Amino acid sequence: MKRTNTFEVRPRSESDEALLQEVMDATASFWNELTYARRQQFFDDESIWETDEFRGQYKGQLGAAGVQTVTRKNNAAWNSFFALLESGEDASPPGYWGNADDGRDLRLFVRNDSYEIQWGEHSRVEIPVGQDLKDEYHMGYFERLRLEVRGDPKWSGEQGELEIQYDEVEDTYRAYQPVTIDESELDSPLASEEAALDLGVNNLVACTTTTGEQYLYDGEELFEQFRSTTEEIARLSCKLPPDQDTSQRIRRLYRKRSRQRTHAQKDLIRDLVERLYDEGIATVYFGDLTGVIKTQPSPEINEKLENFWAFKKFIDQLQSVCEEHGIAVEEESEAWTSQTCPECGEQTDTVRHRETLTCPCGFEGHSDLTASETFLRRNTDKQVRPMARPVRFQWGNHEWRSTTDAPELGTNPNEQRTNP
Repeated sequence: MKRTNTFEVRPRSESDEALLQEVMDATASFWNELTYARRQQFFDDESIWETDEFRGQYKGQLGAAGVQTVTRKNNAAWNSFFALLESGEDASPPGYWGNADDGRDLRLFVRNDSYEIQWGEHSRVEIPVGQDLKDEYHMGYFERLRLEVRGDPKWSGEQGELEIQYDEVEDTYRAYQPVTIDESELDSPLASEEAALDLGVNNLVACTTTTGEQYLYDGEELFEQFRSTTEEIARLSCKLPPDQDTSQRIRRLYRKRSRQRTHAQKDLIRDLVERLYDEGIATVYFGDLTGVIKTQPSPEINEKLENFWAFKKFIDQLQSVCEEHGIAVEEESEAWTSQTCPECGEQTDTVRHRETLTCPCGFEGHSDLTASETFLRRNTDKQVRPMARPVRFQWGNHEWRSTTDAPELGTNPNEQRTNP
């Protein structure tokens, strides 16, 4: 059984950080060159696998094992692409990791037998670099780049391939280490509770659990940040010469907008899944939105649906993080859950206005939280405990924070409980 340790790594000096950046930049360059060659061969209806001619130039930066690992990752991306084509689905060939002018997605992969992690009071990880970079940074032949590790391992077992990503928004390096563990080592083998998610564009996630907890992640602040960048892009586009479609600054703003959204999305998922894990959640249900997303009369809603709401990316990340924590993810139909009254079951005569669902029977409640509760009750055979006061989270200062209208004794003054 595989699980993933997630932790932060930090270079010990400016020189170490410069070296790490060079290795990550070389990884991105190699990925881009390999991808470009294979895309050209694919569009020319040629075999994509004959691309050995330029790999040797990266051995000096990445080492032989590093070149082999990136190549294997690229092979996997193309194999997934061909599998989608064979299944009849629309798919695009693997893409690039950005460029030097507009900014790159910086990451690196280290084979499981090529790095060493030492945990303790001064935890550290050592990773290999190519001989050319060793010579440039005056390193010994057997020396490796040493990085500080912040955090403790959640899982112990046979280590897998290490991945390190640079988060430009927070200026941090995050490492992901898969490990293979025995089921007997799981620290919550009795996890059996369930949760359901109602996903949207105003409130990104409304969650209800069989333990009676409810969480609401408000997307308005994040969308305002996204829209502000969009307006700046539009302003700059209007100033372009008639024969020019874009500019370097506009491309950077598009990239900044996407990274900010992705950063918030990843933090939301990790925050939510860790809460669910602590509650003993074993299964999470989310809605099948096939055919549900349609053009709306409101331009703002359409912008949220078409540009802001990265639903597929969200689900892929949710499944990945849930897998790290041993939580199953299941897709089910959520038809009528947002219109169903939890008190009497009425569907056609209920009224949903903004965040409120009302019913002729007298029920009035938060529409998204009610939908997630209805969705959960429809799919679980377990008894759902009485609902606690829901907690609302808002995005700010690079993290999701709970907020409150009036602090209670012994509570965080930034915690807000929504009106159930």
